[in-house]
Amino acid sequence: MTGPAARILLSLGLMLAGTAAASAADIKLMTTGAFRPVAQDVIPAFEKQTGNKVAIVSDTAGALIRRLRAGETFDVIVLTSDGLDALADVGTVTGDSITPLARVGIGVAVSLNAPQPDIYSVEAFRQTLLKARRIAYMDPATGSTSGNALVQIFQALGISSEVSRKAVLVRSGPAGEAVARGDADLALQQASELRLVPTVRFAGLLPDAIQVYTTYSGAISAVTHEQEASTALLAALSDPGLAPVLKRRGLEAP
Repeated sequence: MTGPAARILLSLGLMLAGTAAASAADIKLMTTGAFRPVAQDVIPAFEKQTGNKVAIVSDTAGALIRRLRAGETFDVIVLTSDGLDALADVGTVTGDSITPLARVGIGVAVSLNAPQPDIYSVEAFRQTLLKARRIAYMDPATGSTSGNALVQIFQALGISSEVSRKAVLVRSGPAGEAVARGDADLALQQASELRLVPTVRFAGLLPDAIQVYTTYSGAISAVTHEQEASTALLAALSDPGLAPVLKRRGLEAP
């Protein structure tokens, strides 16, 4: 096609492309480390389908709360369900947007060439901790969900003092990296974060009797300027079809 008709079609195509580019949104997603692997799996397809761009900010639950109190802004946030309820109470997120996404338990990781640790009963797990040379887990002072849960577990097992003497406290990132470096025999953390380290072996979850599961939910900022795009992102993160992704990443449906 040539002539005026071709020029009209070309101009129309450029106008449509410009409209699509103008409507694309930049979204900021704040998420705990436990859910970050799932977000990283979902977002590339979301960006391709919608044209929106998502920037991920990941930290411990406690650190995210501190960042919000300091004035940091976001569009969508993934946090513990209790944490989001508190944010809804003060108007930081819209309460009716809170959507359960996944739950995850605490697991154990060892080096690739280490024997399988006995973690199949409470007493066996207790003895495994007592025999370990060094144990890596998240520093509770960071506000880590798993770190604070483990402190309670150690107390319940009556071995807080013994574990504290051999603790390798991790302030950010997967605790499994301490095992990979040879700084610890065992790493204890939420399963989804332990599975991020390919140079360690995920040995399994804590025994059911002492296991602590955490449910993570997503919510939309009460002051977001990208309401439509944020709603679409939260829908993508909560898609029931993500069950295989959750399982592969060490989480499960809420």
